Amino acid sequence: MADMASPADSSSASRTSGADGGTGPGWWRSAVVYQVYPRSFADGNGDGVGDLRGIRQHLDHLEWLGVDVLWISPVYPSPMADNGYDVSDYLDVDPTYGTLGELDALIAEVHLRGMKLVLDLVVNHTSDQHPWFKESSSSPESTRRDWYWWREEPNNWGSFFSGPAWTYCEGRAAHYLHLFTKEQPDLNWENPEVRQAVYEVMRWWLDRGIDGFRMDVVNLISKDPDLPDAPVLPGQRFGNMRRSVIDGPRVHEFLAAMHREVVDRYDRDLLLVGETGETTVEEGRRYTDPARRELDMVLHYEHVEIDHGTIKWDVRPFDLDRLRDRLAAWQTGLADVGWNSLYWDNHDQPRALSRYGDDGRWRTESAKLLATVLHLQRGTPFVYQGDEIGMTNYPFASIDDVDDVEAVNYYHEAIAAGAEPEEVMDSLRAMCRDNGRTPMQWDAATPDAGFTTGTPWLAINPNYTELNVAAQIDDDDSVLSHYRRLIRLRHEDPIVVDGDFSLLADSHPQLFAFRRRHESGQLVVLANFSSEEADLGELVEECVGELVIGNGGGAVLAPWEARVYRQ
Repeated sequence: MADMASPADSSSASRTSGADGGTGPGWWRSAVVYQVYPRSFADGNGDGVGDLRGIRQHLDHLEWLGVDVLWISPVYPSPMADNGYDVSDYLDVDPTYGTLGELDALIAEVHLRGMKLVLDLVVNHTSDQHPWFKESSSSPESTRRDWYWWREEPNNWGSFFSGPAWTYCEGRAAHYLHLFTKEQPDLNWENPEVRQAVYEVMRWWLDRGIDGFRMDVVNLISKDPDLPDAPVLPGQRFGNMRRSVIDGPRVHEFLAAMHREVVDRYDRDLLLVGETGETTVEEGRRYTDPARRELDMVLHYEHVEIDHGTIKWDVRPFDLDRLRDRLAAWQTGLADVGWNSLYWDNHDQPRALSRYGDDGRWRTESAKLLATVLHLQRGTPFVYQGDEIGMTNYPFASIDDVDDVEAVNYYHEAIAAGAEPEEVMDSLRAMCRDNGRTPMQWDAATPDAGFTTGTPWLAINPNYTELNVAAQIDDDDSVLSHYRRLIRLRHEDPIVVDGDFSLLADSHPQLFAFRRRHESGQLVVLANFSSEEADLGELVEECVGELVIGNGGGAVLAPWEARVYRQ
């Protein structure tokens, strides 16, 4: 597939969209966010683990690509039970990643390049090694005794990461709630002292110059205070607590207060992105309604769960109808209120190219198609490290290759229940979070893809010898160049940012097609999600105007071709 026609090349893609130059209220509408998972991005000191020095060494790559916002997954001190999403100190940097001074330097360098920096805020839970939890768990008379959820007799809830959601603590002679690992006790947001402590953390980082937060599992912070038993699904040992914790009774109140107590007190325009797994479109409208002043956008899960059965490990075939319906529902649902986030991959997802594309013969073509479909919808695109070169899932040979605590827990639980090991491994190969966490593939000329001079903490995908940044950066027809041009298009064409969205051919077995309409014109996107040619049928009437993306005209789309017309 030919790359998009574009203006003359420059040292970096333009970041000057919008009348305010990308810095006033709503600046993030025309922005592109790039997520860095620090452990796997670049290792600057040779210990095998990515770090802040490595990120700084590759800022040229991000500037060249043209992204506006750098989102960094947690770099706080942590015992690493869940690779940093178990925070033991919110006001420092883990030595694995560097120092607080190095993070300050990174913030300054990002700003000098005209970009913004957002940190992960993980405040649904802490590490069990956090001083707050150590004090809370020490005695029933502790001054922080109610900072977490404690019960003498636990309910029947199961953890998102397998097993029970409660663990017994000798010091309290009670059980504490953890929706994830037992090392991640849930904070009790019903306690106003907890909320004030979170506000203080946010202010501390904002005062250091960061530009906002991506808020981890933020729609779980409000639980049903009665903590009722939950229904037990067929084949499950524990109750499914989702109705009691997702989009809980006070979550909107909590977020509005956070905005009022923190964000509104700053004289610069900050970005709040909420991870809201399993939320609904209606709740998404409430979270992102500007009048409510809660969040600027949400990261929902519906489109990344289309290949799940009753649980994520129950892998189902790709279903274009489900994907199209879910994406379109969020486009139309937030059309008049709120704002969409657009993403395929992140540190919690396997690679979309291996799920929804063809990572074999049509790898390049399908990587470009997925990028085109994502970036030309209405919303703010998120590029996860490696998306821009078309990284794929890893060929895990056995459970010994897997680091992901969620996957390891599920494997052992499934084997204990009588499942066949190879069948379980097939599920892990498809859905394991490590698929998105293998180290970034920078080049083929140095050992371990240019990620480290040491031993990488997680194995490099063996396809790095042909799939890497160095191999694509000077290739105008590469996936990397395609991403760069899509980012430029968003910055320069108001149709991409402000045009409305309407679905075309909503039942075609191969095509995802839509129109973006604006007072300045319209874009028509035609994408063939298959390894076979696709007959456009009546959609051939849409093939008029300037061809922005595609190989040419005609009534047939090539396998994995995306064609875009400006009219």
